[in-house]
Amino acid sequence: MEMSEAAGIELIINPEAEARAPQCPHGPTLLFVKVKHKKQEARRFYACAACRDRKDCNFFQWEDEKVSKARQLAREEFNQSRQPPFTHEQYVERYQRFVSLPSAKRIFCSDCQILLLPEEWDLHSPHCRLGDVSLAQLKRPSHLLLPLENKKTNAQYLFADRTCQFLLDLIVLLGFRRVLCVGTPRLHELIRVRQSKKEEPIIKSQLLDIDFRYSQFYSEEEFCHYNMFNHYFFGGKSASEAFQTFLCQDKGESIIMVTDPPFGGLVEALAHSFKKIVGVWKTSRNEIDDAELPIFWIFPYFFEPRILRCFPSLSMLDYQVDYDNHALYKHGNTGRKQSPVRIFTNLPPKDIILPAEEGYRFCSLCQRYISSANRHCEKCNACTSKDGRQWKHCQTCNRCVKPSWIHCDTCCRCVLQEHTCGIAGDGCFTCGSTEHKRRECPQSAFPNRTTIEEAKPRKRKLLETDNKTTANKCKKQAQNVSARKRKTLKWATGKLKRKLKRKKKRKRRGQTVQC
Repeated sequence: MEMSEAAGIELIINPEAEARAPQCPHGPTLLFVKVKHKKQEARRFYACAACRDRKDCNFFQWEDEKVSKARQLAREEFNQSRQPPFTHEQYVERYQRFVSLPSAKRIFCSDCQILLLPEEWDLHSPHCRLGDVSLAQLKRPSHLLLPLENKKTNAQYLFADRTCQFLLDLIVLLGFRRVLCVGTPRLHELIRVRQSKKEEPIIKSQLLDIDFRYSQFYSEEEFCHYNMFNHYFFGGKSASEAFQTFLCQDKGESIIMVTDPPFGGLVEALAHSFKKIVGVWKTSRNEIDDAELPIFWIFPYFFEPRILRCFPSLSMLDYQVDYDNHALYKHGNTGRKQSPVRIFTNLPPKDIILPAEEGYRFCSLCQRYISSANRHCEKCNACTSKDGRQWKHCQTCNRCVKPSWIHCDTCCRCVLQEHTCGIAGDGCFTCGSTEHKRRECPQSAFPNRTTIEEAKPRKRKLLETDNKTTANKCKKQAQNVSARKRKTLKWATGKLKRKLKRKKKRKRRGQTVQC
């Protein structure tokens, strides 16, 4: 099920909901509310925290639904059946045995994505297998494992070497000595490789990821099977303690969290989990201050409003993050094909030096590094571009917009050249107002109640214009468009009926000829 704004579904976050949340194979579920626009009603339900598509995890339960003991036992049995075949401790033992084998006997099953021991060769003989696995390959498991590319659950778009090396160099330059890698396996690998070479300064890292396959390659101190959408550790108390030990080491000094969540994930759920990580980090500090855990949150630039709503202290950098296994998010593309992925951080932007050889330069007015096409707008008093292209200033809107946008006098705002006039692009799903979103709506579904006051459903308002005649003209245009649509639909339906009649006549004629 799509957890989207348009579908009338929103996330509810409160301690009570978390305490009584049932579990699916991916850990505790999240509580959502389903809003029916016409009836102005809200009903809550639990769904999977990690999977937004019911095809990946079909867990669904109404909040007020009573579940029998038999169903609970069946659910627990099903959840257990979906867990990895081995525990993390067993995976570590298997890895030690695998490394001790001669190179010719180190075989990796590409179909099952598992390191094979000699007694398992016959069982996997029909499968596609990779032999002579070297120790260097074992240090870079993301090159062995096939990426899970479900953008709503795993979305293992792996950093390109350029991005990975930039992040590592930046972390060293900023003076951090420990890195909590949340969903960034490539960065974790690079840090581990650097550590094995004993390069100074020594950098340590721990990987938190939902992909349990990394348990085959890392110890319990180096990797935790983790769901970042509900802050759930699949390894239980031991995994949680390993995470806390790493995070709180040296009173939480010299550590940074780098996270690259799936782009189709809910920002609010991610932010809630990250705030829990920040809370654990703060418990390790005896000092009572306003210090924040340094964060690099890697996400597309168009999620900036949602991220800043959850973490107001973050700011977006111009650096374009690129990936090896993504068709579009590549370095070197120009125009609209540039990677939209950016770095959000709570560190001072002026301290983060972006590579000059890639065209980045320092803006003395904004006190931060910007891309080559980003120009400082004197009227906005900022470097306004977000997508890598040079933006233009609209005198009427008094702000900078994308170069492909134009100002529409009917809509009284800048929009794409091909758009429908008079229809508000943004607004509240519940009441139709263009002044706010559903989350800020006074009539919205609150966490402490399950119904909304009865009210007549309101149609989405047209944008207010200074000229009433323009507004009336716009309304007539919208009515004419809908009338044309109805006429077209009626014509298409009639054409289809006539076509079916002709087919029936032909069949009858054919039967008559045969007789």
